[in-house]
Amino acid sequence: MSSNTKELLWQSRFSLPFDRDALLFSSSVHVDKKLYREDIQGSIAHVTMLAEEGIVSGEEAGEIIAGLWEIEEELSSGALLPHWEDEDIHTVIENRLKEKIGATAGKLHSGRSRNDQVATDTRLYLRRQITELQETLGGMLKVLVEKAECYQTTIIFGYTHLQRAQPISAGHYYMAYFNMFSRDRQRLHDLMKRVNISPLGAAAFAGSTLPLNPERSAVLLGFDDMFANSIDAVSDRDIIIEFISACSVIMMHLSRFAEDLILWSSYEFGYLEISDAFATGSSLMPQKKNADIAELVRGKTGRVYGNLMAMLTIMKGLPLSYNRDMQEDKQPLFDSAETTIGSVTIFAKLLEHTKLKEERLAKLTAEDLSLATEIAEYLVRKQIPFRDAHRITGKIVTWSIASETTLPHIPVEKFREFSEVIDTDIYDCLQADASVNSKKTHGSCSFDSVAHQIAEAKKQL
Repeated sequence: MSSNTKELLWQSRFSLPFDRDALLFSSSVHVDKKLYREDIQGSIAHVTMLAEEGIVSGEEAGEIIAGLWEIEEELSSGALLPHWEDEDIHTVIENRLKEKIGATAGKLHSGRSRNDQVATDTRLYLRRQITELQETLGGMLKVLVEKAECYQTTIIFGYTHLQRAQPISAGHYYMAYFNMFSRDRQRLHDLMKRVNISPLGAAAFAGSTLPLNPERSAVLLGFDDMFANSIDAVSDRDIIIEFISACSVIMMHLSRFAEDLILWSSYEFGYLEISDAFATGSSLMPQKKNADIAELVRGKTGRVYGNLMAMLTIMKGLPLSYNRDMQEDKQPLFDSAETTIGSVTIFAKLLEHTKLKEERLAKLTAEDLSLATEIAEYLVRKQIPFRDAHRITGKIVTWSIASETTLPHIPVEKFREFSEVIDTDIYDCLQADASVNSKKTHGSCSFDSVAHQIAEAKKQL
């Protein structure tokens, strides 16, 4: 151990110094230094409560709090730089406080363990990240509503099995993603109920003999409730797993959306144009325009999935209550939060700078085989059983492909060869806008239905 290494907070029971390589292996300060604001916030609430309960004097609490505010400024400005020899950010702060105010700094930890301290910091961090992610998703939802309104009457292909299926309103497509990201926000809102619970006062895992007031600590930190069981308070990491799980679902939604943009912006599809400000070229091929931002979001999804599996694996065999394995929860948590917030933010901006190629889409959807379902439903309205209507329409499609004649251009006499009930009114069905607007069911792709969905979405926002 280097001679200038500061005292570790847990070292008083030991006669030999901690091995330098062991300290290097176990140090987490390079990761958990992100928690310095939360650690100081929790410490100020704790010492305020200690003073109110007479465990420390008001003067001592004031001295500690003033020192903590100074340390926060030092860490924020870079004047105080954590080093790995400090083991973790909690040690950095407490050692620095001791340098500033002397032995009084040691009173800060009265009735508090590193276990409930870390659990408190983690919940404060999660609360902040959930709030930021909800706000970021709100920005995405706003862009989606704007896109849906802009392209409400633009007709695109709806797909199943990556095959053209039926024509739909482009607004309907954007509102599908609106619903997906709305559910993501709902999941985060629900998770906040379990996050916003104070573990402070649980101490190591069994509580404290000091006359602490955990209810007061919870109020000071803005928690909605306090722990019910001190063992669970320090050993629970469900909230991290649940948060990363919510991030994974968000990233999955982004990745699906990214896949659409990547495909649709390709030459083969040519349905939309991504702004040059959000595309890259090739170092070799001058003609290339790559949807790299969408690809990066799709790639980062795997990172967040990996973080979820890491957390589940870390926790799967741990006996109650606290175990040092839990130190490994920070990196998956921090990375998932930062990756998801960053991905939602940039994807919303990318989406804002995409345009559908309306003329090309209008031409493609006007005469495509995706209108075939309209023929089948036309026959059903003529009292043909659906299975028979499906078979008849299938034969019409086969002839259309073989003869290279699009459905709207098949002569009525030819239609009658497949079914005598077909008349000239069949052509009213074989128009993309008529197909879209013929949909009557709730939540369908008709222009009126999409307008209603947009109106409801605006109320949510």
